[in-house]
Amino acid sequence: MENDKYFIGFSSIDNISANFIGKLYKYFNGDIKKAWEVCELDLREIEGLRKSSCEKFLKSRDKTDLDKVYNYILENNIKYLTIENDKYPALLKEIKEPPLNLFYLGDLERCNFNRCLAIVGSRNASNSSKKVLKNILNELKNTDLCVVSGLALGADTQAHLCAIENKLSTIAIIGGGFNKLYPHQNRKLFNDIIDKYGVVFSEAWPDFEPIAWRFPHRNRIVNGISRGTLVIEAKLKSGAIITANMCLDEGRELMCIPGEILNPNTQGIYHLLKNGATLVTCAQDLLDALNWNLSTQKITNNSNLELNDIEKKVYDCISINTPNFDDIVLKTSLNSDELMLYLTTLELKGLIKQVEGSRYMVI
Repeated sequence: MENDKYFIGFSSIDNISANFIGKLYKYFNGDIKKAWEVCELDLREIEGLRKSSCEKFLKSRDKTDLDKVYNYILENNIKYLTIENDKYPALLKEIKEPPLNLFYLGDLERCNFNRCLAIVGSRNASNSSKKVLKNILNELKNTDLCVVSGLALGADTQAHLCAIENKLSTIAIIGGGFNKLYPHQNRKLFNDIIDKYGVVFSEAWPDFEPIAWRFPHRNRIVNGISRGTLVIEAKLKSGAIITANMCLDEGRELMCIPGEILNPNTQGIYHLLKNGATLVTCAQDLLDALNWNLSTQKITNNSNLELNDIEKKVYDCISINTPNFDDIVLKTSLNSDELMLYLTTLELKGLIKQVEGSRYMVI
């Protein structure tokens, strides 16, 4: 809590990027207070920072009242999640440029962050592609799957609506601030997600405009929070293709729904399929690609599970993919005997299971 106002302070500055903040945070070994209080001399020593960006940051920082911006968030009932918070999604921490702070509205406990699927596609998605997506999500009704998308028109809207219709939780990640919602046509959907069905995240300060460059930055979070991404329609040059490439760059599972060959919005789909994306025509294709067995009993993030710190660490490691025993040893720094004890405990609690090749997965 002591450091939160510094994370909020960085979020309140409009003219610096997540990459800039991340470099500062890393340079000071995760000390956000030192990153905020950085002097001009230290900024010159940090590799990869442009002089103009440093000057803009220093100028804006010196005008920022930390207590004022922090109190604004509290007074407006806007919640936030810093990378130091235990509830920060484990998968999101794994990406090259994780957001150090996310504002959110809604209830985190509605969403199982171990079962997040990103769904993206064209803003002009065809009725046939929407119907296929609806059929797939209908097959997953009442499970603990969490649908992640960007609240845009077209494919995003269909993804959120189909999730709600099938009693699945859903996460919307928007490009602008909460006070500058885009598109305005989705105001009701925005409110419904917050009130009943999931969470809306934004990296942007509440009053920041949803300008063009924010959307690719938004897409890295859509991908980053998800184990895989399903593309339902995309032109060769489109935001959905950019998102798909991000998915591959992060080593996540990329899946595509095929469509009519003559539809310009499927050119990107077939390009991705030819280059190794998994073809999905039904829910089982999706589950096979992700190696998931979904539960019909809703469970939430492991913050609700009765786990000690080491059990939680092992559980988080397994939730990211389907690691083998040696992978878990490396990531947790436990010795073999200790790890076997914790794996056995988690299996007895019904939270994980061993699968082929000495691999483990969450149930």
